[in-house]
This record gives sequence, C-alpha cells and structure tokens, in this order.
Amino acid sequence: MRVSGKGLIDRETVLNFKFNGQPFQGFVGDTLASALLANDQRLVARSFKYHRPRGIMTAGSEEPNALVTVQRGKAQEPNTRATVQPLYEGLVAEPQNAWPSLKFDVLGVNDLLSPFLAAGFYYKTFMWPRAFWERVYEPFIRRAAGLGALADAYDYDLYEKAFAHCDVLIIGAGPSGLVAALTAARAGLDVILADENDRLGGRLLSEVEEVAGVAGHIWADDVLAELAGLANVRILINTTVTGAYDQGTYGALERVGHHLEMAPEGLPLESFWRITAKRAILCAGALERQIAFPNNDRPGIMTASGMRSYLNRYGVSPGQKIAVFGNNSDAHRTARDFAEAGVEVVAMIDSREGVSAQADYPIYAEAEVVGTSGRLGLTSITIRHSGGLKTIECDALGVSGGWNPSVHLTCHMNGRPVWDPSLASFYPKTVLFPALWSLAQPRG
Repeated sequence: MRVSGKGLIDRETVLNFKFNGQPFQGFVGDTLASALLANDQRLVARSFKYHRPRGIMTAGSEEPNALVTVQRGKAQEPNTRATVQPLYEGLVAEPQNAWPSLKFDVLGVNDLLSPFLAAGFYYKTFMWPRAFWERVYEPFIRRAAGLGALADAYDYDLYEKAFAHCDVLIIGAGPSGLVAALTAARAGLDVILADENDRLGGRLLSEVEEVAGVAGHIWADDVLAELAGLANVRILINTTVTGAYDQGTYGALERVGHHLEMAPEGLPLESFWRITAKRAILCAGALERQIAFPNNDRPGIMTASGMRSYLNRYGVSPGQKIAVFGNNSDAHRTARDFAEAGVEVVAMIDSREGVSAQADYPIYAEAEVVGTSGRLGLTSITIRHSGGLKTIECDALGVSGGWNPSVHLTCHMNGRPVWDPSLASFYPKTVLFPALWSLAQPRG
C-alpha cells in the first residue's frame, strides 16, 4: 500500500502496466517491484524446485525471488529482477515457473513431496530404462524445474559495445562512491562513475538520516549536479561492472533501453563497455543477511533494509501490520521509520541480550522468530521469548542478520577476502591487486 508523504517518486505521473495479465498502476520513479507492492501484489513467483510461493525479498540487484519475464513486442526477456526493472508506461511482465496460474500451481505438490525429493534423487530415479532419458525424463524435468524461457521470435533489439579510458574508475555511487568521485574530479583526474541503479545515491535514497545538515538524497543530488558539470567526469547509470581483468581493464554492462517500451531507432537495448583505468575504487557497499528460521521464505518476509527502501524511497509499505526481527541495532531503524510513517508496528524482536529501547510499539528482547504461517502470504509469526511462545499477527516481516560487504568483484584475478570475526563476514583487502582499491573495511 502507498504511504502518504513518503517517497521520492513523481506521484503526478501515472504509469499503467500489466503483471500476470492483470492491469495495475504505478508512478514515475517506481520499479516493477515497488509498484507491485503498492498494489498489494505480494505473490510474484514460484520457487525453482518445489514451486513454493515466492514474494519480493529485497529492493536491489541481490533479489533472489522476484524473477519475471518482461515482454518487449515479439521479444521477451526472462529472469528479469523486478527490483531493478524501472517502471514505464505499457510494461508487460509475466511470472515464471507456474502452471496453470501463479496462485494455483499444479507442481506446488512438489512441496508436499519434498521429503521424497532430496538433492540428487534424480540421478538415482531416472536412470532406467536408459532410452527414456532424452524423450521422457529430461523434457519433464526441464519443464518442471525451469525459470524463464527465451522467445521463439528473432531478437531485433540492438546491442552495442563501447570503449573508454580514465584515470580513476569509481564502482558504485553511494555516499562513498560520490565522495571518491568528487575528490578525484576536483583534483583534475579523468573519472568514470558507474552504478547499477537508475538513480544515484545508494542507501542515501532509502534512509531518513541527514548529511551535512540536509536530507541524504538532497546531498547526493547536489554532489551529482557538481559532477555532471565537470568535463572530466563521465557518469554511467544502469551500469554494472561485471569483471576485473589484467592491465586495469574492466567489463561493464549498461542497460540503455530497459526503461523504455519502444527504444528510438539507433538506441541499443544494452551496451557492453570495456573500460581501461589506471586505478579503480570499489564502493559497492554491503548486502544485508537473512536469519535462518522455519518457513522464512513466505511472501511478505523481506530484508529489513529492503523494507526501509520501499518506504523511504518509493512511499510503499509491504503490509499493514509490520514486524521486525534482527540481531543488530540497524533493525530498529526499520521499526522506527514505519512507526513514524503511521504504519502499525506490531513487534520489534531483537535476539540480543541486554537490549534496552523504548518505543510506541512492543519490543521483545532476547527473543527470536521460530515459525511463520500463511501459504500465499504471511499472516502471523511465532516468537520465543522469556514468556514462552507467542503468536503475533502480521503481514510483513523485516529481517536483519547484519551486513556482508560486497566482495564479488574483489575475488576476480585470485583476490582473496579476509575473515573478520567481529563482523562474522568476509571483507576485501584494501589493495586487492595493483589497479583496484576497496573502501570496504571492518568497523572499528
């Protein structure tokens, strides 16, 4: 549902789109995921093997659940993450891996049979008779455990390649990336700033905290305005740096036309960049961890930071009754933001000992979620605390198990991250190889 007074979207410009054959409306600035949540569409997909109901879990490119097929005329693009697909007028998206419908999937029976479908059972069960494999077993398994499918029609979209050189490549345009780019640009260096999102600022767009006395997103816009006015800076939005190679060479995929229903003639759908940089600075941020508990995959269960993103950036609440479960102080920011926005927070569950906090909503210290209910969407959670077991009705649960620095790119060219027991995660070395530096360091 939409939350009044929240979000950075343009509520004056309505966009019409379709999902699962049903018409919906969103606004300029929405992603497909935020628009679906705004329309109370929590069920968006089915799981790969057991066909369990799946909902939106995050608000970024780390999304594991909300994979859809986007129709583009006669072409279609499978496995598109709804969390990074910009909304545009006329967008048509379809769920995947469900038949005959998303709500009623025949192969959902696999979930009931899961005790008999252990990993590797295929190799023991479908060996005999040998002649059945190609004509019977393999086609059935592919249809039952597939994701998306490519269109049969020829892809007439244009795909381009590009080359660039710079003194410094900044990977990621969150607060660290913006400061790094501004510092390098003011020093007279040729800078390329690349970020995978269509609006730059990183977590500053999803939080209510201020920077230099102004809202974080306003500070980010001011920095970007200065960078855009400098001749020695190139800004690449919707661009993911995909690889680090010898001699300071980096591969980057720019999604040029994915925000358009019909691209103008000559505009490519995608462009692959080969960037040669004397130095690169990785500012890719961190990803929030989940916490393991029974049935923690129901639609409505999300990362706590993802819930904050939908509230503060898109003006969307994933539910009417919110619960938050975490093992760190960052989780409390989610409960605080929703309560201040007027959304009912029914529980803040913190697994740590000695937590002392006061709020206008119930806080359960030294507690944990031990179960959930709701087949097609979360309806309640069960927690264990000092008073025993307690069932709490809610339709959205934000979970925070801490943060893992994004070390993916740093592992290229045999880069090895370092384990930090205090963070319970790996972090990249400061200097990974001669051309790449990382700003991800453990907190002191």
